[in-house]
Amino acid sequence: MSVEIGSKVQGKVTGITNFGAFVELPDGSTGLVHISEVADSYVKDVNDHLKIGDQVEVKVISMKDGKTSLSIKKAVDRPEGQSSSYSQRPSRPGGRGDNRSKDFRSKGNFKPKESFEDKMAKFLKTSEENLSTLKRNSTAKQGGRGGRRG
Repeated sequence: MSVEIGSKVQGKVTGITNFGAFVELPDGSTGLVHISEVADSYVKDVNDHLKIGDQVEVKVISMKDGKTSLSIKKAVDRPEGQSSSYSQRPSRPGGRGDNRSKDFRSKGNFKPKESFEDKMAKFLKTSEENLSTLKRNSTAKQGGRGGRRG
């Protein structure tokens, strides 16, 4: 079976890294399934989904400079109109749903915890403390105080 872009082939997982899995294709070449192409759901660790020696069906996404990009999630046939879980987010109970244009600031009962001036004063105070600590530490390292030791 020839390996060309868009074709679905069976392959064997030969190696797993933190960024994906290497799959040996029927023609003897090796391709990479990137971690984002392993499953429809979020993949934190490829080892949770694949093991070395697993037989997987992959779809060839691209072939550039002798490198073959593969996808496991695109090799799975889905019914028409159904897409991956990334594009369809479930609505949260009590959430705002699709009513995104509603302005929540217009309620009138919203009071910030502290005013802008209070936040700015706190920021300036911590900045001054950080600068003085930094100056004190850098002056001590330069040997500006005291004579030479020898």
